[in-house]
Amino acid sequence: MTISSDSYSQTQRGWYKRNEIAITPWLFLTPGLLFFFVYVIWPIWQSFGMSLYDWNGLGDINVNGTYIGLENYNKLFGLAGERADRNFQISLWNNLRWLVLYLLAIPAGLMIALFLNQNVRGIRIYKSLFFFPFVISQVVVGLVFTWFYLPNNGLFTVITNWFGFQIPGGVLGNPNTATYGIIVAGLWPQTAYCMILYLTGLNAVDPEQVEAARLDGAKGRKMLWYVILPQLKPATFIAFVVTIIGALRSFDLVSIMTNGGPFGSTRVLSFYVFEKSLSERGLQYGYAAAVAVVLFLIMLVFISYFLWAMYKEEKAAR
Repeated sequence: MTISSDSYSQTQRGWYKRNEIAITPWLFLTPGLLFFFVYVIWPIWQSFGMSLYDWNGLGDINVNGTYIGLENYNKLFGLAGERADRNFQISLWNNLRWLVLYLLAIPAGLMIALFLNQNVRGIRIYKSLFFFPFVISQVVVGLVFTWFYLPNNGLFTVITNWFGFQIPGGVLGNPNTATYGIIVAGLWPQTAYCMILYLTGLNAVDPEQVEAARLDGAKGRKMLWYVILPQLKPATFIAFVVTIIGALRSFDLVSIMTNGGPFGSTRVLSFYVFEKSLSERGLQYGYAAAVAVVLFLIMLVFISYFLWAMYKEEKAAR
């Protein structure tokens, strides 16, 4: 029996050479996966474990902490005879407000992108003006809107006074309006970010499909709904995921503009984690970890749904 030269050369080659095509991508991915595990997966796992302890953050958790099982979660939700944490309920409700209202940044960003995606005189200046909120820090955004909402001489107060409308204590000093004022401040840079995503997506729209739709008589809303938006699905997916994560985190603006006040009415879950762990009223790391786990699970539900929906669409397209 004779062995061909090709078969002989394959057997003589090293294991890596024979599997080079399958292995090489994993070699490039390994550093990233390692960092992802060390700095993302492992801390999440530690948070789950920490939430089962009563621990003040000092020393070794196994030495200075006390294992209490699900007691922290019972306190959060008022289970097993425990009294529900009112501050946690306020934080959770505020996060739901953020989640619903923050999604307004997506259609707003789309409308601005459609407006800017034109060849008119001075369009680069308009693009720069709309892009500006995205490049400045959230701290600066918070300070700008804090001045904007000042109860005595803030621009918003001056405008409302012209129309004979006053908010007792100002926007940020009134528990009924403070959260909405912060959300509006957050929508400013978030809308700019969604605008950038959609501008990028509009550059990738197939001009042949647009021309074919025009020949068929499509224009205006029909052109947008049946031709443009289907091609913007990747940009919309990213915009949804980033906006939802931003709404659920929302720590910076709350800390800068109200520090959780007035009377704790603007707390969100991320800020409550900070209060329970690192603030002067904190040092309850186990309890803070339980709040962080709840926040993580909420994020996981939304992100998993969008990933599943995207996977299903791609599978159907094949």
